[in-house]
Amino acid sequence: MNDRGAAGAGRAGVGGRPVRTVTDVTASTAARYALVPVPRLSLDAVARRSGLHPDLIRRFVALGLVDAERDGAGHLVFDPTAPAVLARIQRLRSGLCLNYASIGLVLDLLDRISLLEAALRGRGTRSETPPWT
Repeated sequence: MNDRGAAGAGRAGVGGRPVRTVTDVTASTAARYALVPVPRLSLDAVARRSGLHPDLIRRFVALGLVDAERDGAGHLVFDPTAPAVLARIQRLRSGLCLNYASIGLVLDLLDRISLLEAALRGRGTRSETPPWT
């Protein structure tokens, strides 16, 4: 993808869908166009890949455990990472015997931990103090 200023804002990209991004420090927005459309999975495809019943996947969407969008016909469509998220939910359910409400909390905490670890790796050190060993 390449950044376009005001001159490129009126052009239609592949798929004709602009993506808004921050382009400078002053937080102004410019239109960016995806070169390749993002692949989406249908509910049936996600159910086949994950081995779960479509009704259970709909329930996970209603609980906010899995992100989904609606297409033009009103059907659920998912990111390609949805089967991996569903497998993670099933591992937490069977391995730790958690209910679905607590799985949402655990998933949020695990995501937060991974962001903090990535920030620490980005700094190059784990802490400001030297290790005790």
